[in-house]
Amino acid sequence: MARVETDSRTAARRTPRVPGQGESHHARPGAALSKVPEVTAWFWTVKILTTGMGETASDFLARTLGPVPAGCLGLAGLASLLILQFWSARYRPWLYWSAIVMVSVFGTMAADVVHVIAGIPYTVSAVGFSLALAAVLTLWYACERTLSIHSIHTTRRELFYWATVLTTFALGTAVGDLTAGTLNLGYLPSGFLFAALIALPVLCRRFLGLNAVAAFWAAYILTRPLGASFADWMGVPATRDGLGWGTGAVSLALLLPIAALVGYLQVSRADTPVAPAPAAQAG
Repeated sequence: MARVETDSRTAARRTPRVPGQGESHHARPGAALSKVPEVTAWFWTVKILTTGMGETASDFLARTLGPVPAGCLGLAGLASLLILQFWSARYRPWLYWSAIVMVSVFGTMAADVVHVIAGIPYTVSAVGFSLALAAVLTLWYACERTLSIHSIHTTRRELFYWATVLTTFALGTAVGDLTAGTLNLGYLPSGFLFAALIALPVLCRRFLGLNAVAAFWAAYILTRPLGASFADWMGVPATRDGLGWGTGAVSLALLLPIAALVGYLQVSRADTPVAPAPAAQAG
């Protein structure tokens, strides 16, 4: 038993301590593995890159194809990848992160449609998406008694997980546009604001004992406006205090490191869920 505990502690020291990693897997030998990645530094890096790409890719498609065709294309891509994700029996990095990219693109479109087409202010949509997220999380917990991402191994939990992810992307888009536009902070200052705010769940987890699941989801929500604000700053013209690289160019520039990192994760299995070690037998 001591050997098993020593090996576990050694492995834990090699893995960065980030929000969500302290959650219990609630797993047993032979139990199904979670279909989402382990929460490591790789997870947060790819997640932030996808949020930026989703923001600029959505804007690029909307301007190139028009809002309605772009929205239909985004919905079709998201639906196709989610079907494959649900069909898959295990976590596959290329499939999971492709679905996340499409969630990012479509989540941005959904938030923009509410504001641009429906004319609803970002202050109202941000509150609306917050209430929607609270409702999804409440229903998830009521049904499953856990919000841990380490236990996504049933169809119902996977449905709750992806509903939560989609809502967080829409909420993050609305909040990011609220600070940059409605509050007139601009994209770069908004990026710095969310970079500071995303440290709060980590600090609260470390020093105030914030629940690991709550810390994870708080940080997860903030990754969206963080990545999107910096991506928008790079893409918008100088007249809007940006670098003027263009949304298409920024989308491509972010796609390349995303593809490289996901390729690495696919080969190395560095973020693939691992079955818990069986308990040592007496004697």
